[in-house]
Amino acid sequence: MCELSVVILGYKAEDYLEELVNDIIHKFEETLIDSYEIILVANYDNEKDKTPLIATQLADVYPFVKALTLKKEGRMGWDMRKGLEEAQGKYICVMDGDGQVAVSDILVVYRLIKNSDYDLVKTYRSIRQDGWVRKLLSYVYNIAFNILFHPSIWIKDVNAKPKIITRKAYKRLELKSNDWFTDAEIMIQAIRLRFKIAGVSTVFYKNERRKSFINLSTVFEFIYNLFYYKFKKF
Repeated sequence: MCELSVVILGYKAEDYLEELVNDIIHKFEETLIDSYEIILVANYDNEKDKTPLIATQLADVYPFVKALTLKKEGRMGWDMRKGLEEAQGKYICVMDGDGQVAVSDILVVYRLIKNSDYDLVKTYRSIRQDGWVRKLLSYVYNIAFNILFHPSIWIKDVNAKPKIITRKAYKRLELKSNDWFTDAEIMIQAIRLRFKIAGVSTVFYKNERRKSFINLSTVFEFIYNLFYYKFKKF
């Protein structure tokens, strides 16, 4: 078992994946974190996607890098669950591999959870550069989430990553979602299980590399899942 597992959701990251991994290694070397692993979730649904090949090449170079290159059977949630299942660290961190958050955020959440008794630490996007539509959708979604699941203490920015969780706490979760609801599923179960949760602010940068995967159908999916988990699941 290592100290820290970093699960990177690298769907269609392609060439940026190598840049991201090198940045993580550099930051960790600077801060003397040496007991860690990086899990590259490079599952694919298109044979033309170069991400699985790049992830495999990185795993061949670095012994602490693992590459998951499975044919996709779901969306982001399926990828996240597969990555988390591979993690062996005392602390497990998950983040998107699209460059919209700084690698230094990993260190921020890691230090906080390591030096405290929190079960889960997450970021919240206090500054967003991804446009007013995404900001508005996120604002409405988070209001709905908190009214339905946590009206007494407001949880900021449910979907924000990096998220980091202790291995002991992760083992108590029963994640099932295969779609875009997995971040919310984690937080719903963390609330239900009375986890000690902390949040830290971050900057969310504009995605200069590709279009967002979020669309109108994703919005309806989020709405459906909110009410499903509130009135049927729990």
